[in-house]
Amino acid sequence: MAVQERYDTRPFGPDITAGTGVQLLVLEALRRVAGLGTVGWLTGGVFAVATWGVLTVALRRSWSPSFGMANRVTLARTILVGGVTALVADSFARPAPVAVLVVLAAVALVLDAVDGQVARRTGTVTPLGARFDMEVDAFLILVLCVFLVVPLGAWVLCIGLMRYVFVAASWFLPWLGGALPHSMARKTVAALQGVVLVLAGSGVLPPTAAATAVGGALALLVWSFGRDVGWLWRVRGLTAAAAAGPGRDSAGAGAPAMSRRAGPDR
Repeated sequence: MAVQERYDTRPFGPDITAGTGVQLLVLEALRRVAGLGTVGWLTGGVFAVATWGVLTVALRRSWSPSFGMANRVTLARTILVGGVTALVADSFARPAPVAVLVVLAAVALVLDAVDGQVARRTGTVTPLGARFDMEVDAFLILVLCVFLVVPLGAWVLCIGLMRYVFVAASWFLPWLGGALPHSMARKTVAALQGVVLVLAGSGVLPPTAAATAVGGALALLVWSFGRDVGWLWRVRGLTAAAAAGPGRDSAGAGAPAMSRRAGPDR
């Protein structure tokens, strides 16, 4: 009962509900200013409702005392990603307003460097915040890949789907769910994906140059995932021992603290 009361009194509801309302306002603004069609509007609406539902469930299962400023920044990024999703969905029925799409995606990418800083400076770093941040990043990358399928080909989806394939594989190979050490190289490669995809989608590069840039980004991502998979394979015995319970010598305090499933620095 005490746990239930704690859940019920958390100030999560207003934040998520307000975010959903703002998302719908953004969709309406895109309809009036950028000519967003019915398909895009409905897709964005589904995205808003799905975000509300997933966040509500996740937050009620967490032990965070409040939603937190960092999560509010991530929620703002989510709203921008919802706008990008709506425009990309609409692009299959009519020409997309590329400038608007690029601006929304670019701002979302820039804010990716803000929410983590806010979390660290306010002492509100949580596994939930890290997961929230990572899921928004991953979905934005996937949506941008979908946008580039027509000009570049379906192979671009490999970038957006790689992380989801990794997570699915970890369901069958538990050692893939082990924690990974901090890596600046991993963070740099991940950030590069969004930058390259936005640049390719903006149309400022010739088709050949855009394909080359995206292909290079994909190669780096394959290298990054391959390196992490190799590391997890080498330490899989330690991961299994840690999962078996405390008190084992192999589950030392120096074990790395975050995995690709849980997110990077939040």
